Amino acid sequence: MRIAVIDVGGTNMKSGIFQDGELVECREWDTQAKSGGAHVLGRMLEILEQYSDFQAVGISTAGQVNAKEGAIIYANDNIPGYTGIRIRDAIEARFHVPVAVDNDVNCAALGEAVHGAGAGDKDFLCLTYGTGVGGAIIMDHKVYCGADFSAAEFGGIVVHPEAREPEKDMFSGCYERYASTTALVRRAQEQFPEIGNGRDLFARIGEPEIRAILDQWILEITYGLATLIHIFNPSLIVLGGGIMEQSMILEGVKKGVRGQTMPSFHNVRIVQAKLGNKAGMLGAAENAKRIMA
Repeated sequence: MRIAVIDVGGTNMKSGIFQDGELVECREWDTQAKSGGAHVLGRMLEILEQYSDFQAVGISTAGQVNAKEGAIIYANDNIPGYTGIRIRDAIEARFHVPVAVDNDVNCAALGEAVHGAGAGDKDFLCLTYGTGVGGAIIMDHKVYCGADFSAAEFGGIVVHPEAREPEKDMFSGCYERYASTTALVRRAQEQFPEIGNGRDLFARIGEPEIRAILDQWILEITYGLATLIHIFNPSLIVLGGGIMEQSMILEGVKKGVRGQTMPSFHNVRIVQAKLGNKAGMLGAAENAKRIMA
């Protein structure tokens, strides 16, 4: 079976064919997100036209997704007008094949569950650290989506209640504002305006002031993880996002979490995601396989 897959991000889309357990014919495209949700949907259709002889489609996408209907429940201004876009209906109408659509972090977690760091564990939590903080819950090898397909919005954990101003910013005082890679770079820029991204920061990691900023950011990561560990008592947590490829970050998080949690929760394993930027496509393929079964 050939399954066409697309992973829709705010900057780029990745596409390919899942066949015989592997991704082939992989390509990358500019999302052109600022042109709006309808345009992004049109891009998906154009991309799928580049492939032939597929029997199903799997879509991994930014935004909150009603996976049952294949529609966007909510998306922020990274893709204007994306809320309400009915992806599954449009693709099925054009190509007449089954279509599975889900949130990108859910897809990445499912990819890790089947092909990556979570293989062999039927239950685990997955978090990704990048522009924001994304989360997913895997239970019995399936994504737990909650009552309204919006479970695992871990970026909304309140970690600094003194900073809450929800009438201005719903994520004020929340995990995403302190533990994302965006938050790390923003904190560094307060002292060193010339730092433009994470690569700039790690190039200067030997400087004591930079290391102190990084250590404080790692502490912020552990606050959210300690909360999740005490709630879920997971055996495994998978951490994704490019910055987690830095071994010093992962080791710092493990050490920090141990100091933030009760001894009875110390058996949790915290590991780096294995699949990189292919996780979303592999999870999308798995979703498509499951609706075909």
